[in-house]
Amino acid sequence: MTMPNHPLRAALSEEMHLRRLPRLAAPCRLVQIVTVLDEATADAARDHIDMLAIDGRSIVPLASKYGVLALGGMTLVWERHTEFATYTLLRPGAFDAPFDPHWFDPVLPLVLSDMPGAIIRATQIAVMRDADAAAIDVESWCSPEATILCDVADGSARIVSDFRLNEDGYGRLLVIDRGLERDEPAQLVLRLQELGNYRNMALLGLPLAQRLSPSVTMLEARLAHLTQAVSERTSQDDQLLDELTFLSAQLAQLVAETRYRVSATRAYAQLSAERLASLCIGAVRGYQTLADFTERRLAPAVRTCDSFSARLEDLSQRAARTSELLRTRIDIALSKQNRDLLLSMDARARVQLRLQQTVEGLSVVAISYYLVALVGYLLSAVPGVEHQIAVAATVPLVVAVVAFGRWRLHRHIGR
Repeated sequence: MTMPNHPLRAALSEEMHLRRLPRLAAPCRLVQIVTVLDEATADAARDHIDMLAIDGRSIVPLASKYGVLALGGMTLVWERHTEFATYTLLRPGAFDAPFDPHWFDPVLPLVLSDMPGAIIRATQIAVMRDADAAAIDVESWCSPEATILCDVADGSARIVSDFRLNEDGYGRLLVIDRGLERDEPAQLVLRLQELGNYRNMALLGLPLAQRLSPSVTMLEARLAHLTQAVSERTSQDDQLLDELTFLSAQLAQLVAETRYRVSATRAYAQLSAERLASLCIGAVRGYQTLADFTERRLAPAVRTCDSFSARLEDLSQRAARTSELLRTRIDIALSKQNRDLLLSMDARARVQLRLQQTVEGLSVVAISYYLVALVGYLLSAVPGVEHQIAVAATVPLVVAVVAFGRWRLHRHIGR
């Protein structure tokens, strides 16, 4: 029996199985590299993992966004996100030094070779049993003034880190297993890494907002000056309109440049908050927790980006209102010009009417003159008639007839 499957059914099913780590147990070591991708390097990320797959064995077949390889006695998990890709190397077994990148040789240099994108985060993770944690000198691996130590997973594990970038280029995270079972270690490491990755991606919007804030301040001051100029009667409308159009174009450019990054910051911050809540963090006296560390810096950064976005939105609305005021002012000026033009045209029409009436009055005389001359020619042919007296007698009659004809014509046109 053939089922009428939706074209995206298989892809959606695979999507639900992405973003997971293979099952792991203490003791083990992991290293994760996170690279930011752009349009030019997005396709290169898949080509890079395909080249690595040649030297390894596929555990989970490589797809467009996820794949697991066995490579040089280690497990490589590759994930492709919208803006970044993660490479996670897992090596099980006991270790003496919890944070030594050479422990992943020669696979790690192979992964780093020709890796597309720019590295935004690189972390070494050591997972160890609670019984072995006493032998670890935390202060030798973490900065004492910045140590983060807290319980997670309702006390089933404890994490230690300073979340600093060390001389070897990696951050360090120690996970102490205090009773995790089955898939819980992998899920815990995944949530911790997702929290850090999303936190870093969210912070990408902060430098952009800080860099462009002076430009927004300058535009706000310029808009305030233009708004004041609109209220003054002596200002030039065409010059104001040109400056306001230029300001609106600059503002539109800022909005287009920052809208995606600010929206992405908000989305990543929300994901970070969700991952933080899922860790079920418990405090350890004398140390700041992971929640304290995250909220102390992430929350102000997100609020800065939100404030920057709100300023742009408010500036856009104010520019639109100023444009409407200026357009109203220009429309009123045009209406006044049209009214004055119509009044002048009406005055000219009245003058033309007076001239026309004057010409028509003169035309009565002219027409009467020619008609009297014609009548004179006719009377000159009649014998026994005194020519001059007869012509003089016809003048009033001819003038009356012509004037009456002009009056009838005006009456007809009026009807």
